[in-house]
Amino acid sequence: MNETRTINEPTTAPTPTGERADLLVALAKQRHFLRFTTRDLTDEQAGQRTTASELCLGGLVKHVASVERTWAAFIVEGPSAMPDFTAMTEADFARRADEFRMLPGDTLAGVLADYEEVARRTDELVAALPDLDAAQPLPKAPWFQADEAWSARRVLLHVVAETAQHAGHADIIRESLDGSKSMG
Repeated sequence: MNETRTINEPTTAPTPTGERADLLVALAKQRHFLRFTTRDLTDEQAGQRTTASELCLGGLVKHVASVERTWAAFIVEGPSAMPDFTAMTEADFARRADEFRMLPGDTLAGVLADYEEVARRTDELVAALPDLDAAQPLPKAPWFQADEAWSARRVLLHVVAETAQHAGHADIIRESLDGSKSMG
């Protein structure tokens, strides 16, 4: 079993340097690509499915914001910030699926503003973390090894990877929507 050290919520956020700055730059780049796929879209377009999947651009932004918010909370609070995935019901999974959709009342501007706030809070957390090596035990989930812990560093790398993966999904959806591309 990995050693687990807890992290207290930081109170001040110094300007990040070194590894922290590198992590934040990598995350900012992937956030930009994701947000860029939504440029000049209406709310209706942001909610439109253009592929065989259930994914839409607004829903992807909602999902990535939720994922980042939850993992940032995990860095500070540990597994209590996440559900016990092994005990989730069909209704729980249905609620989680709603974060991949633009629901009635959702606007692209609102989804992007929420994501911007999540990003700001994560950036402040990373800058102020006392120790990137501090680890928390992972929550119960079929995809996590039992008794495994992740450091703040590993969590942040996971968030960068998740954001990049969904930015790629978003690029395909946007190209299918109107031919626009994020790159190239």
